[in-house]
Amino acid sequence: MVNVSPKAEIAANVTIAPFATVCDNVKIGAGTWVGPNSTIMEGTTIGENCKIFPGAVIGAAPQDLKYNGEATELIIGNNVTIRECATLNRGTLANKKTVIGNNCLIMAYAHIAHDCVLGNNIILANNVNLAGHVEVGDYVIFEGLVAVQQFVKVGAHSFIAGASLVRKNVPPYVKAAREPLSYIGVNKVGLERRGFDVSSVEEIQNIYRELYVKGYSITKAIEIIETQYPATAIKNGILDFIKNSENGLMKGFNALNGNATSN
Repeated sequence: MVNVSPKAEIAANVTIAPFATVCDNVKIGAGTWVGPNSTIMEGTTIGENCKIFPGAVIGAAPQDLKYNGEATELIIGNNVTIRECATLNRGTLANKKTVIGNNCLIMAYAHIAHDCVLGNNIILANNVNLAGHVEVGDYVIFEGLVAVQQFVKVGAHSFIAGASLVRKNVPPYVKAAREPLSYIGVNKVGLERRGFDVSSVEEIQNIYRELYVKGYSITKAIEIIETQYPATAIKNGILDFIKNSENGLMKGFNALNGNATSN
């Protein structure tokens, strides 16, 4: 038995397995597979060649007490895999939609809350939980059991170690671990795998030495980077992320241990 609403828009070559449910106002792109006992709820758009595994609940109402049944959306890109019992909620009136980019892997029991915005090529390992309004850049990897607080931003190409609690913004290109979460280096292996050349990786490492290793305050480090480093897309992207981190920035290990200077 398959329960598919006549108001759903199902493209060619979509496979919907027995005991799956597809509700009103759902759109599913060509080549997508919807596994048994999965549920696709109203307001969900799923791209092409996606895989929805058994027990996943896609597009459920947000777990937000302010939500009052308004029409909102969950938008999922192409080539996204959503594993067993993952839950992805649609948006609230605040942003009206939750967005997942292309080529993402969302593993079993992961949760993506209302109004999150995820880029492309992201991996959420088992039991990762993103609270509402979280923003995640391209190519971020979350190891298992990571929990991300609401309104946090995670920069592109960063790597979050397993069982981490992410309460502050994580800048791009870094590895983050420990409790409280702190900088443990540049994600060099990931960057090399994605084609960053030696000079680009060295530039990133040098910038983060100013920010996190030498013991400067963030204000002083930004001043040094702005005045002593040439203008590049990498430098500008890192500085823009930091300057727009209204909710605070993840600390360096030295700062967490009281070793930052007052400069």
